Order: sequence, then C-alpha cells, then structure tokens
Amino acid sequence: MVENYHGLNPMKKRHSLPTRPSHFETFIAWLGCFLGISTIALLAQIQELDQQGSLFLTGSFGATAVLIFGLPDSPYAQPRNVLGGQIIAALIGVTIHKIMPDIVWLASALAVSTTVVGMHYFRMIHPPGGATALIAVIGGSKVHGLGYAFVFTPVLTGAVLMIVMAIALNNLRPNRPRYPHYW
Repeated sequence: MVENYHGLNPMKKRHSLPTRPSHFETFIAWLGCFLGISTIALLAQIQELDQQGSLFLTGSFGATAVLIFGLPDSPYAQPRNVLGGQIIAALIGVTIHKIMPDIVWLASALAVSTTVVGMHYFRMIHPPGGATALIAVIGGSKVHGLGYAFVFTPVLTGAVLMIVMAIALNNLRPNRPRYPHYW
C-alpha cells in the first residue's frame, strides 16, 4: 500500500459515502463553529479592524472551524497544526508585506507559497493558514497597521480560543476518539 506522509492512501478507491454523523455530532459541530466564529468576529471588532480585514480574518478561521469541528480526526485539525500553521502563516505574511508592501500580486503569491514551505518544514500543515498569510498581505490598512501584533492578536489568540473550544466540545461526542489525537 502506498501512503503519503499523512498516512492516507491516494490510490485507494472509495466505494461508498461516509456515514452521516448523528444529530448530536452535527449539533456539536454547529455549536463549535458558531462559538468559534462569533468569538473571532468579536476580537476583530474589539481591535476595530475595518470591514475588509474583519471579513478576511473570519474567513480564514471559518475554514479552521470546519476542520476542527467538522473533521476533528483530520491531521490538519490537531492543535499542533492549527496553532503552528496559523502562526507560521501570520509571521510569513506580515514579513512579506513589510518587505514589499506595494507589489501586492507578488507579495500575495510569495506569502502563500512560502507559508506552504514553512508548514511542510515544521510538519504543521493547516490549509487555512494559506488564507491567513494572504490576509496579512491584502487585509487592509488596519491589518497592516498591526504589524507583527497581528501574529498575537487576532491570530494566536483566535487559534488558542478555537482549540480550547474544540477540546471542550469535541470530547462531548459519544463513541469518538478523544480530541486531540496529538499535540
């Protein structure tokens, strides 16, 4: 069997859809997404981010919420990946923007592609991190004005809050492996 480094076999054919989660599991996923996104949106509002920066930021964490509450068994949903991937992305995105603030198309491409390299290098792949790196480049004047503070709040703070909520809510699900699977 050929497996990639995530333990998945890309050659294996699937013959049926996965089973539908229970109503309770679906409710927990909904509740986690609702609480996580409302918290991130409130953080953005408290920081007085402009509408564009706030919209983009909640978009990035929206994808994180889908992973950690909708697919909590995924390697991309584990705290190491969520926290590390978001921080790597924010650091790289802010740095690239500071180096080349006026060449948005190039800074955007460099921020996302370099983030992928960083996440691979540290084994902290978290796909929403690509959006976080992009937000640091295109997020608007309020996001740019935060500079490296963007890494700590809203990104680090948001990621920690989402992980805490995921630990609390995902472990309410009966007959499921404990969340997280690893740190």
